[in-house]
Amino acid sequence: MAKKLGIDLGTTNILVFVPGKGIVLNEPSVVAVSDDNRILAIGTDAKTMIGRTPGDISAYRPMKDGVIADYRVTEAMLRHYIDKTLGKWNVFKPDVLISVPAGVTSTERRAVIEAAVKAGARNAYVVKEPILAAIGAGIPIQEAAGHMIVDIGGGTTDVAVISLGGIVASTSVKVAGNKLDLAIADYMKKVHNLIIGDKMAEDVKIKIGSAIPLEEELSMDVKGRDFVLGLPRTVELKTNEVVKAVNKELREMIKAVKDVLQETPPELSSDIIDKGIIMTGGSSQLRHFPELMLRRTGVKAQLAKDAYFCVAKGTGIALEHLDTYKKSIIAKR
Repeated sequence: MAKKLGIDLGTTNILVFVPGKGIVLNEPSVVAVSDDNRILAIGTDAKTMIGRTPGDISAYRPMKDGVIADYRVTEAMLRHYIDKTLGKWNVFKPDVLISVPAGVTSTERRAVIEAAVKAGARNAYVVKEPILAAIGAGIPIQEAAGHMIVDIGGGTTDVAVISLGGIVASTSVKVAGNKLDLAIADYMKKVHNLIIGDKMAEDVKIKIGSAIPLEEELSMDVKGRDFVLGLPRTVELKTNEVVKAVNKELREMIKAVKDVLQETPPELSSDIIDKGIIMTGGSSQLRHFPELMLRRTGVKAQLAKDAYFCVAKGTGIALEHLDTYKKSIIAKR
């Protein structure tokens, strides 16, 4: 009777996949905690509190750069989402499969497994994100051919070349969506003397952001606090300014891709030239990112279908076929 759950444990969002039902939950990985360590809100309710809390409450993300930064809070968050998915009166403990970044250390991996077991899982399995992203994107990872996957989330950019169900070359850099938001906020402060919050920076990235300069620019009103006068102010921002703001971070992501391409055996390199790079993850949806990838690496890149949900879908498919993907799964009771 054991239920199975796939969890995409992201720095910014948590997605829960139930085989047969699909993605049943998609909420921010944010927790609001009071001064006396009581957990007040989890998920969407807590995210609305970021930057808006009184002194005795802090709303923050217990995951940093794709790994657990605050163990106790992460465990409470996992328990909350497992209960929410299965219903409070569920007696059977589920088997849980969780995604971790490609560059995760054995200690960090153990922390994820322990947190899941304490949160109510019967067995916890962890799989590296690029493998799950590839499975979710519909790539036949078991065949003897090279596939390159670039998974760009909120906390990490994971790049891997996969062949015969295993990772041949990979790297994980802690530059992804959150760093792009920070870069936009920094730019607003330096150039326009305007202090903006994380939420506003994220809105700018989604609404008018692009990886390459555009001829027909988009624009939006950015609201924040004047750095000098301390009064509320609105500035009109255009796409090409955002391109300039995030240029350094995008360069770092592409450098990670180049590093992996340099480590890739020549036979697999020729496969990658034929098949191209597959991009997954929420932050890979930045306008014209695949085109920038092509310009800088010379290899054509394409966005996977439903790029944002690839890792979560991958957890579901891997759960249904645990035997097939045995090699890429690390299990702990």
